[in-house]
Amino acid sequence: MLVPERRALTELLDNPAVDPVVRERSHLDIVRANKLLGGARAALLALGPAFDEIAAEKGKGGCATLLDVGTGLGDIAFHAREVARRRGVRLHTLGLDGVPTLLAGARSQLAGAICGDALSLPFADASIDFVLCSQLLHHFSEPNAARLIGELDRVAARRVVISDLRRSWLAATGFWMASVALGFHPITRHDGTVSVLRGFTERELGDMVLTATGVQPMIRRRLGYRLTASWTPNTSVA
Repeated sequence: MLVPERRALTELLDNPAVDPVVRERSHLDIVRANKLLGGARAALLALGPAFDEIAAEKGKGGCATLLDVGTGLGDIAFHAREVARRRGVRLHTLGLDGVPTLLAGARSQLAGAICGDALSLPFADASIDFVLCSQLLHHFSEPNAARLIGELDRVAARRVVISDLRRSWLAATGFWMASVALGFHPITRHDGTVSVLRGFTERELGDMVLTATGVQPMIRRRLGYRLTASWTPNTSVA
């Protein structure tokens, strides 16, 4: 009863005609939500063990690459670099997004910013150590979601992490109330609530990854009605 059916609803920011100023304002809200409501924490907790593996293998000062697909303003990739640094790993962070105006604001947070299509990543097979996809998967229909997961798996050499929303009426209501209290833009309030209703259950997310890659991922619930899926890719060269 507390878990509604997954909704085929429309997020306003998915419209490419949205005013770039409004889009950036809303994404600044998303940065705050990532910090305060668990988005960044969920992704970083899932990445942490992978950084530890690099540190154990290469020793302090070991290097690795991370690609953040759907990076927005680059905040999670920025924090990932700091988490890796504290574990003795030098992380070269790349962010990919389909919106050029967002990447202009993300460049200060990233080592490299690429405008591209998440469904056709412009990278060779197994060319990036860690591939992160945070709060992007729910934007896609099931066929395209499977294609996205396949692309993440294709380009990752060591670990793929998907972080997304756990669907719940409580989560949708809670986000709406928090977004009003925090003064988020009306578009952020609308899209955030819709995002929750387009989110996943643990079983749905696990089954999607298994179907797309043949790998059973590790699924974890995180605070803030978040879910993470992580796995070693089929294309692993580690």
